[in-house]
Amino acid sequence: MRTGRLYDDLVDGTSRVLVDRLWPRGVRRDDPRVGLWLKDAAPSDELRHWYGHDAARHEEFVRRYTAELQDDAHAEAVRRLRELVDAGEDVELVTATTDVAASHVPVLAAFVEGGGS
Repeated sequence: MRTGRLYDDLVDGTSRVLVDRLWPRGVRRDDPRVGLWLKDAAPSDELRHWYGHDAARHEEFVRRYTAELQDDAHAEAVRRLRELVDAGEDVELVTATTDVAASHVPVLAAFVEGGGS
């Protein structure tokens, strides 16, 4: 499973999944860079606002978001991601944020790949 920015070039044969809660500004709904949109895989609005990409809060963000991913609110999105991976799809989780490494995307990828429950 890969991670990247929505605005990166498409890679042939890759199933892209947008995992942002909010639709990216300036992007049409039929933009081929999006693929599948699983907004329920993203952190809750409360957690997203609390974190605010503050590096000092990153470790706590990872802990809280991992706990959220185990809630029923995220279960369907996580299940769909696991189905793609289990089917042998080359999955790329994408976000509109500038700093992918400090975002929720690597946490989500690790959770899905690690079989977190």
